[in-house]
Amino acid sequence: MYMNAGYLHNSLVDFKDKTKPLVVGSCGTYRLYTRPKLPTYRPRGRIDFQLLYVAAGKAHFFFDDEDVTVTAGHMVLYLPKEMQRYVYYGVDQTEVFWVHFTGSDVKNILKKYGIPLTGHVFYTGQFPEYQNLFQKMIQELQLCRPHYEEVLSLHLRQLLILISRQLQGGHKTADYVQNEMEAAIRHFSENYNTDIVIDEYAQSMHRSTAWFIRSFKQYTGMTPMQYIISVRIANAQRLLGTPDYNVTEVASIVGYDNPLYFSRLFKKQTGISPTEYRKNL
Repeated sequence: MYMNAGYLHNSLVDFKDKTKPLVVGSCGTYRLYTRPKLPTYRPRGRIDFQLLYVAAGKAHFFFDDEDVTVTAGHMVLYLPKEMQRYVYYGVDQTEVFWVHFTGSDVKNILKKYGIPLTGHVFYTGQFPEYQNLFQKMIQELQLCRPHYEEVLSLHLRQLLILISRQLQGGHKTADYVQNEMEAAIRHFSENYNTDIVIDEYAQSMHRSTAWFIRSFKQYTGMTPMQYIISVRIANAQRLLGTPDYNVTEVASIVGYDNPLYFSRLFKKQTGISPTEYRKNL
C-alpha cells in the first residue's frame, strides 16, 4: 500500500474555520496493491467537507446501507456530519485522492461551480490535471512555504473549476444514450491497455462511428480516444509511483509498445517526462 498525505499545521484533527471563505485542512492519496482492504467508518462523519476522487480501479461506498461501486473517473462528496462508510480492496487496484476543506462560504462556492450537494457520487472523467492538483496540495501542506494556505485555496478552486467545466460540458441525454455511454466508459476503462479500435466498437453497438464519437464527447467532454489516453496516462502515473517497473515496462503495461512515443505523449499530457514525474514524487 502507498500513502502520501499532508495536514494543515500537521494536525490530524478535523476542524471548522469560518474566518476565510475556503480553507484546505488536509489532502492525500491511497494506492492499494498488496493490502487486502482499507475500510473507513465514521458514523457521525466529520465537521468539514470531504471530496474523494477515484483515479483508478474502484471503491465501495455505502449510502443508506446500499453498497455502491464507484469506478474510476467518479468523485464523491461528503457534507459535514454525514455518516461516512467506504472500503477499498487491494484486488481492485484502487487509487484514490481526497481533500478535506472548510470555510465560511463553502456551500456557495460549490453551488457556484455546479458541484452537486446531493447524491454524493458524480462523474468527472479521468484527467491527469486532477491528480496534479491533488499532488500540489499535498506538497504545499508538507512544505509549509510562505502563504501556502492561500495557495491551497487557489489549487482547490482550480480543481473545482475543472470539475465544473466537465459537468457543464456534458449535456443531459436520453437514458438509452447515457446507458450506452456508461457501458463504453466501463469497456474502455477495463480494456484501456489493449488495441481498441473505435470504429469496431461503434459497429458492435450498431452505431455509426460519427454518432458514437459525437455522443461520447457530449457525455464526457472528450472523444473516446482522448478518454482512453487519459486512462492510460493516469495508470502510468500510478505505476511510476512504485519502484517496481522502469519506464519501458510502464509503457508496455498501459498499452504502448514504443517507449519513446509513450514518453512524448506522457509529457504532452502532464507537462513533464515520465522520468521527471518519478523524480518529483
